[in-house]
Amino acid sequence: MTEAAAEEAESEEDVVMVARERGRRGRKKRGRESLSANKVFGREELERQTREIARDKENLHVRRSLLHSDIAEITSKIEALDAIRTRLEEDLLKLQEDELELDDELLMVQERLELETSRNGRSGSMHASLMASSRRRKGPAFLPSEHDELPPGVHLWSTQTLECGSAPITSLDFSEPYGTLVTASQEDAHPRVWDLLSGEAIGRLRGHAGTVKALQVEAHLCATGATDGAVRLWDLRRVDGDVETSDWDLSDVLEEAEEEGEGTGTDGGVVVERPRTRSNGMRRSTNGAPEEDATGPCVRVLEGHSKAVTALYFESDMLVTGASDKTLRQWDLATGQCVMTMDILWAISHPPTVPAGHLPRFPVAGATAAAGAFAVPTPPYADGSWELYQDFIGAVQSWEYALVSGSGDGAVRMWDMRTGQAHRTLLGHTGPVTCLQFDEIHVVSGSLDKSVRVHLGPAHRGIFETVKYEHAVTALQFDSRKIVSAAGENGLKIYNRTSMQHSTLSTNGHTRPVEKLRYMDRYLLSGGRDATVRVWAL
Repeated sequence: MTEAAAEEAESEEDVVMVARERGRRGRKKRGRESLSANKVFGREELERQTREIARDKENLHVRRSLLHSDIAEITSKIEALDAIRTRLEEDLLKLQEDELELDDELLMVQERLELETSRNGRSGSMHASLMASSRRRKGPAFLPSEHDELPPGVHLWSTQTLECGSAPITSLDFSEPYGTLVTASQEDAHPRVWDLLSGEAIGRLRGHAGTVKALQVEAHLCATGATDGAVRLWDLRRVDGDVETSDWDLSDVLEEAEEEGEGTGTDGGVVVERPRTRSNGMRRSTNGAPEEDATGPCVRVLEGHSKAVTALYFESDMLVTGASDKTLRQWDLATGQCVMTMDILWAISHPPTVPAGHLPRFPVAGATAAAGAFAVPTPPYADGSWELYQDFIGAVQSWEYALVSGSGDGAVRMWDMRTGQAHRTLLGHTGPVTCLQFDEIHVVSGSLDKSVRVHLGPAHRGIFETVKYEHAVTALQFDSRKIVSAAGENGLKIYNRTSMQHSTLSTNGHTRPVEKLRYMDRYLLSGGRDATVRVWAL
């Protein structure tokens, strides 16, 4: 075969192959043939397969990009849904808290309605007025509510610092937000009185011969208990000289009197003119002062305890005090008489029936605590300091005939003041009880054992909840939503009872650990070992 014939044959073969390829293109894509070793491919075929593989890889890249885009979009939607779920859960939690607050407010309104229905004469009117003014009486009154009518120029989130000398704060209380504050410090027998609106000190309550360990303020009446064993009642209106009369009546101090100088007379058994000590433990405060001091702020002195008064609580015309002499005393403020004495040592030696497996674990047993003077070292505070704790009765609170006390043997006792007997002991703390509060359902107590325990009331047995901290708990206050505690640190500890979350209030706070606190209407005051009182807006 000649060369021309050969070239013509190759040309015809190419034409045939192109025609076949064009014919197949409309029907089905030709697949790539296997590159086996016994097969020979032309250059054009290999280049074609190379281009086809490149197109396939490009298609895969596009599909991969689309899938990644879909995944990212789904992820974004999931995150958005999670955020929506979180917001809805927070809204639900807030609704639950609002419902609890409304339930308590409804209960308080119903109680007020009952009081208004059952009140009789002046005594009933005075009782209803006092009940309305007190925020410690029961659970609903403990609840903070919006303080809608703020004084002009006061910002809700502002803070304030009050300098109270150089010694740690031992006790504090105030009448109402932006009202009157009374503070007591170590190594100072004369509590300070403050105007919270201006932040200025009004004066001093002079009369005690020792450190004031406990105090309570209700309207214009202040009760203080000190290491001199005495309890003094003060009319805070007399601190700045507003009241000129020496006549004094409990109702005149607790509620605004329409006419100043309205005396009580002698029919009610209140005798304030006699300076000598009375057999019932009540005497007029003179302390050797000149005659013109008869109109001073101290209107009553109650004597009976043989050692330091470390806890007190009054409601209406009844006062309960606890002292280092290991006794509780109930006083009738209308007559100044001590009407009952309850002995902690007797309660320790005659405990209520304790279920098996619920014996106290406090290392200082009741008998040991009863022998001699009581003194235990406190666990170190956050700054490393410590002191000797000597308050055998750390806290008391009463409501009608019910009384709850916390003592140095680690027990929280529930008393019936009609009989003077402790009918139930709440166990669990392993250190002295320093503070407590109760409502209709719960008894909440704090201790040197670094814990806050929420006990259930008589209808339920046992400990409902335990909140643990790193340092000793020295003060607390709670409502249906939170527990605010002073737990040996510079900041205040806030425990959300609904979400069980912990938070610390410390911005612009104390420079040394907080010792005492009190709050009402989203308005909180804290006293620290740095000798200052901080004012917080919750």
